[in-house]
Amino acid sequence: MPLALLALALGAFAIGTTEFAVVGLLPDIASGYHVPIPTAGLLVSGYALGVLIGAPIMTGLGTRVSRKRMLLISMLLLVAGNVLSALAPVFGLLLTGRIVASLAHGAFFGIGSIVAGTLVSPDRRAGAISLMFTGLTVATVLGVPLGTLLGQHFGWRITFWLIAAVGLVATVGVAALVPDQAAPREARLRSELAVLANPQVLLAMAMTVLGFGGVFAAITYLAPMMTEVTGYAESSVTWIMVLFGLGFLIGNLIGGRYADRHLMPMLYLTLGTLTVVLGVFTLTAHDKITAAITVVLIGALGFATVPPLQKRVLDQAAGAPTLASALNIGAFNLGNALAAWLGGLVIAAGFGYTAPNRVGVVLSGSALGLAVLSGALERRSTAQVTPEPEPLAAVAD
Repeated sequence: MPLALLALALGAFAIGTTEFAVVGLLPDIASGYHVPIPTAGLLVSGYALGVLIGAPIMTGLGTRVSRKRMLLISMLLLVAGNVLSALAPVFGLLLTGRIVASLAHGAFFGIGSIVAGTLVSPDRRAGAISLMFTGLTVATVLGVPLGTLLGQHFGWRITFWLIAAVGLVATVGVAALVPDQAAPREARLRSELAVLANPQVLLAMAMTVLGFGGVFAAITYLAPMMTEVTGYAESSVTWIMVLFGLGFLIGNLIGGRYADRHLMPMLYLTLGTLTVVLGVFTLTAHDKITAAITVVLIGALGFATVPPLQKRVLDQAAGAPTLASALNIGAFNLGNALAAWLGGLVIAAGFGYTAPNRVGVVLSGSALGLAVLSGALERRSTAQVTPEPEPLAAVAD
């Protein structure tokens, strides 16, 4: 694998830590600004909204700019957003800094996926995308717990300063190692938008929203589930999240390895198994050991879908993939927001802290149904364009 992929992975690490580290720091931030916890929670939802809206805007603006330049612009936005967050004297400026940083998310992962795929042979594209996303999974295992720990001991602002420093290193790495790829002729906004008329592209994005939404339906409310239902102490939740991050890492490697060979069967298997595991989690959440094992499985199965889903979008939008790729990254965040909202509704309705797992079953099961539909439509389309074999000519006497 080319060294340029390591620079992309480091950028993904900085973005992943930016996205999730604030969750563990919400009480400290709320206390520092004298705002309630729900208000501090806007730092999470504001980031997700920024990703969803910013991905198509940033990608549209960058259709006439080289992909390397867009990657550099994205990383500089990430650095600027984290510096603003670290310096923010009032909560409003901190929220603004989070939104500025979020603008880097969709463009970097969307364009980075395309660049990663061009650095290797076609049969290794999903593996290259997986390696780039390894930076995101390592962020959940290492960056987020470390950022939370340092923020709790030395003040939450130090976390944003450190992320900004990592972002600067990643910027230098992208500038030095990633080859400069001029924007191809077909990478014009009209061509990019036209790709969205492809039903297979839309089906892949819908699978992303529902499939990854199934994961976050359970994980968003993991802390109260583990303390109130499973019986873990609050201090143990950090290590439960580390287990979830390890599952992410394992799933990313598996998804990247096998998606190149059997993309659709891989989606059938992971989405189907994820649906079953989420259903079982309602029962295993009552025991500490089985709950911990299930958390790892949910992380692994959930992230095993990421490389094949991203590759599916790239394959179906091969003519003009930039906007579709970035929108699919936004689709992951839309799934997160949708799942968190639905999970909160069932908890507020009095169904208990395990009820979001049932929401996850519905979401991931729906994603599996869309995957089966997508595969059936593809097979039908292939059969229609395949010419019938001509009958053998009669042999003359």
